[in-house]
Amino acid sequence: MPYELTLKQIEPVTPDTHHLVFERPEGFTYAPGQGVELFVLKDGWDDKGRPFTPVSLPEEPTLEFVIKSYPDRNGVTKQIGALQPGDKVMMKGPFGAISDKGPGVFIAGGAGVTPMIAILRKRLHEHGTLQGSTLVFANKTEADIIWRKKFEAMKGLTTAFVVDEAGASVPQQRVDADYLRQFVGPDSRCYLCGPPPMMKAVRAALHDLGVTDGQIIEEKF
Repeated sequence: MPYELTLKQIEPVTPDTHHLVFERPEGFTYAPGQGVELFVLKDGWDDKGRPFTPVSLPEEPTLEFVIKSYPDRNGVTKQIGALQPGDKVMMKGPFGAISDKGPGVFIAGGAGVTPMIAILRKRLHEHGTLQGSTLVFANKTEADIIWRKKFEAMKGLTTAFVVDEAGASVPQQRVDADYLRQFVGPDSRCYLCGPPPMMKAVRAALHDLGVTDGQIIEEKF
């Protein structure tokens, strides 16, 4: 069923990422981690949907997203980054394979962290702590780290930020088996979302560490 959403608020999170707050449509339900398809209601764009994941919780009064834009590409995310309060989008969904399966190691690349935001927020709301969970979050640069302060403030959550750039305050590091070994064991439950090449490489690294496919919770592309 399609829903029409009205944008209430938009603000930058990183240089190319925005936090968008929409009026929540009546009757819309979803599970934390599930995604939806958004269509910008502008001429020439209303048939070009892209998948995004709400970062708000199902019981909250608004529907919120953190969306990375690519201003060098004339695509949907560029249009979303240029939205103003009062603009409208159409939404279809929900869908998705990532859901809360319990504490674990959350491994994300770039905007792939968004399905994990709602799951971590849900667990923190329900249990008061994220003890036993670790977020391994890889980005190109330190400025690209979405919600860094919010993640660091989540009670009980261990955070490990890594980047591609040299000279940052966090490690310049690939998310390979040697790096993951300090967080992941054969019995670990692992959540995984990011660019497909990164997911392929991390999945292979997890297998090297004894993690089976049944222990990996990931979005399917």
